[in-house]
Amino acid sequence: MIAKRWVRGLVGGVIAVGALAGCEVPPPPEAAPGPTAPVRAPSASRPARPPQPERPSQPEAQPCPEGGVRLREAGGDAAMGLRLASLALVNCGTEPYVLDGYPELRVLDRQGAPVEVSAATGTNGVTTSVTGVEAAPRKMTLRPGAEATFSMVWRNTVTDVTVPAVEGWEIEVVPRPGAPRVRLRLTQPVDLGNTGRLGYGPWIERETR
Repeated sequence: MIAKRWVRGLVGGVIAVGALAGCEVPPPPEAAPGPTAPVRAPSASRPARPPQPERPSQPEAQPCPEGGVRLREAGGDAAMGLRLASLALVNCGTEPYVLDGYPELRVLDRQGAPVEVSAATGTNGVTTSVTGVEAAPRKMTLRPGAEATFSMVWRNTVTDVTVPAVEGWEIEVVPRPGAPRVRLRLTQPVDLGNTGRLGYGPWIERETR
């Protein structure tokens, strides 16, 4: 009897141990390592491109007028209401340009309409001072690129408050008889006040270096 009880106890113990062991959940197996992407060698960083300075736009070349010459301002002076200004005529064509004597000119307002002014050669009674408008006219030939000037003199004086002051903002010139008219928009006006008088000189060849 004792042997049977010992055997039964042994078997029960084995069964109990097996039951206890079956209650434990085994840990999951480790995941197999997947394929790894190849590691790229770090590429050398490119230096940053310095900002490129903007190129200034080149002004378009001014076309030469039909007559082969153009006007430009060539300086001036103002003292005690007496004004003196010079304009230059530039031979921008390809042929020699002949001048002889005085230009023919008109003074125009902002809208391009002629202003009321008596324009005549010499000082025209504007002043008794020597201003350059008294020079003797002579014939000259301007080669391409050369230029000649003429001077204008006037007074910025208001002698009658009831008469509006006059300003000219454009000069229209006929360089020689029969030539096309040439216009120039001024940066400073011909401020005549209400004197209504302007004198101008002959063409003078301008020395160029």
